[in-house]
Amino acid sequence: MDKLKGIAFVSIGAASYGVLATIVKLANNAGFGTAALTFLQFLFGVIVLSIISFISVRKNNSTATNNTISSNKSKFKLLLFGSSLGFTSCFYYLAIQFVPVSIGIILLMQTVWMSIILEFFTERERVNRTKLIGAIVVLAGTALASRIFESDFTFSPLGFGYGFLAALSYTITMYATNKISLDLPNITRSKYLVLGGFIAIIFFWNYQIIEELNTLELIKWGVILGLFGTVLPPILFNNGVPKIGAGLAGILATLEIPVSILSAYFMLNEHIGLLQALGILIILITIIKINTHKQKVI
Repeated sequence: MDKLKGIAFVSIGAASYGVLATIVKLANNAGFGTAALTFLQFLFGVIVLSIISFISVRKNNSTATNNTISSNKSKFKLLLFGSSLGFTSCFYYLAIQFVPVSIGIILLMQTVWMSIILEFFTERERVNRTKLIGAIVVLAGTALASRIFESDFTFSPLGFGYGFLAALSYTITMYATNKISLDLPNITRSKYLVLGGFIAIIFFWNYQIIEELNTLELIKWGVILGLFGTVLPPILFNNGVPKIGAGLAGILATLEIPVSILSAYFMLNEHIGLLQALGILIILITIIKINTHKQKVI
């Protein structure tokens, strides 16, 4: 039963991330700016996660932190690395202003090979053949999925540039989620990561946030984005991953790709060509293969 719950939690968390880009695109089409939307998304996340964290601390008051200095250092690290979470949203939402959502999510998934490179430098582990081949295949699948071989393809340097920056930020975020300040409770870690992202967003957009905060209707979009982007996923992943393990969680996390593409297809009427579908399938199979190999090694 615990494993089924874990599968459900991780699947819903991945699906939540998957609908974000479509929601942002719908809000942009309705005339709302990306700066205000991102700001409200993270503001909602910080508020909700802070409330949950406060309640959790009150319930477990008897198990106080053994070392306050160490705890403060851990929180500062999370704030620092959490900035990458904010930059991921900023760059990703900017990317989909220049490229379709179905291509934006593929660019974001370049974190697959970026993570392998980061792991090589941080863990000093030799890259095994499965990961190396997987990285090359993901790049080949990306070439197909990004529609560069289709006759109506229009290359957007800004869109692809923002997409790769989003993938780079996402890679750092995933590293922080799995490696940084593991001594703190999961809900506390989520709160400080999101808070770090919130601070980064304020610095990134600065005065543009004030310019775009011009209607109360924005609150509705901010709550929706906050719910699916900064509240549900960390809570669901933190509860689900320990029940099923990192390998299976990595496989289930690939649901973000088809959910993102299908939501764009049905809600934004984005076209998905045969070559693009083939590229997406190649990337999905490769990610599953890499994570299956990890599970066997563990």
